[in-house]
Amino acid sequence: MLSPMFEIVAAVSDGRSAVEAASSLTPDLLLLDIAMPKLDGMHAALELRQAGCCTRIIFLSMHQEADYVAAALETGACGYVFKSRLRADLLVAIERVLAGSVFISTHSGGHII
Repeated sequence: MLSPMFEIVAAVSDGRSAVEAASSLTPDLLLLDIAMPKLDGMHAALELRQAGCCTRIIFLSMHQEADYVAAALETGACGYVFKSRLRADLLVAIERVLAGSVFISTHSGGHII
């Protein structure tokens, strides 16, 4: 879905590998799932921020509750996309976050801050 529009520099299967890849590759953007093996997305984001990583982060999650969104943004993430809105919101979220905005999925679309 993303490769026609963006250069994908890595794909990993767990949070620990995401931290290692982001640290060595310093991508412009990192997509993290909240529920990841070995190290969940929230802790992966926190580790990256504590290490001084400035990569923009968008969370992908099935969790639509405000508490999850707030916790994700507290890690320094710039985006939060509901998995149920992935097709409708992901490309817009990536474009907005890369442009310096914050993007949060809503039940009827996205909210750009």
